Amino acid sequence: MPFQLLLDEQDLLRCRFAVSPLWETQEAVRTLDRPRRHGYHLPWLRRIREAAAGLDLRPLWTLMPDGGHNPDFFCPMPRGPVASFEEEIARVRATPAEAALTDIGAALDSVPGRRGSPAGRELLADPARTVRRTADLLEQAWHVLVEPEWPRLRALLEADVAYHSRRLAEGGFARVVGELSPRLIWEESTLTISGMRGDHTRVLGGAGLVLMPSVFCWPDVISGYEPPWQPAVIYPVRGIGGLWTRPTGRTPAALGALLGRVRADVLCALDEPAGTSVLARRLSLAPSTVSAHLSVLREAGLLASRRYGHQVLYERTPLGTTLAASPED
Repeated sequence: MPFQLLLDEQDLLRCRFAVSPLWETQEAVRTLDRPRRHGYHLPWLRRIREAAAGLDLRPLWTLMPDGGHNPDFFCPMPRGPVASFEEEIARVRATPAEAALTDIGAALDSVPGRRGSPAGRELLADPARTVRRTADLLEQAWHVLVEPEWPRLRALLEADVAYHSRRLAEGGFARVVGELSPRLIWEESTLTISGMRGDHTRVLGGAGLVLMPSVFCWPDVISGYEPPWQPAVIYPVRGIGGLWTRPTGRTPAALGALLGRVRADVLCALDEPAGTSVLARRLSLAPSTVSAHLSVLREAGLLASRRYGHQVLYERTPLGTTLAASPED
């Protein structure tokens, strides 16, 4: 069976968006250990490489199996639209030892043999100490990896929430889900998430659902959260393609020489996902012209596309982003 969440009317009424600096911190920690996530984040990785080398993140990585259970107490969902890191890390530190023990055990059991390893036994022996230790490491990671970039990250995340909140008001839950990610499918009161390992079906039963954009979760869509934590779906933030690049206000001349001026303009105009008609208006070009260039760019691996309703949305791949703008120092 796939990974599914079953929502009733009360769940839909309690659907909300949130932004979490603690979530971005733990996902930044994961990103350091998962090369498949590096594509859009190479400028950031270069910038923090030296400082990150001074962090011992192995205890966190032990509890972050790729594709397995990750402890929910690492990042309880914010109670409001946004919370400060200090508020969130205080909630982590207040995690009861019994709840933490269950969460830790589930994470270790996701990797054969990890529970019985020296590191696993140490984490299980004193769950209260493990909570304190992981909270300390998350706080260090926040200060080193995320806090210096937080104004930029928060602006992008809040822009995503504002955009999708409008879409929710205009078209309802089904319309929003279709735009968040091609991995999300809404049908007959069931939200199916593709690409997640393991079978899982959960009836929310009025608990509601938190929808949260994330910079560092790309390309994954993440869900889970067992009681007492509120169910959530975390999806890649809109506009990640232009996050770490310096806006130039124009198409680089060298890129125009390489691809042709108009085709390069089309590539550079895709700082966020868009369809053919939107790009045609933005660039004052005929839709047929834009469509032809989009097809060539996609075939060259510079764009990815996904269908939403009657339109196709295009966005830059990491390679396309690298070509479209020079990374910041």
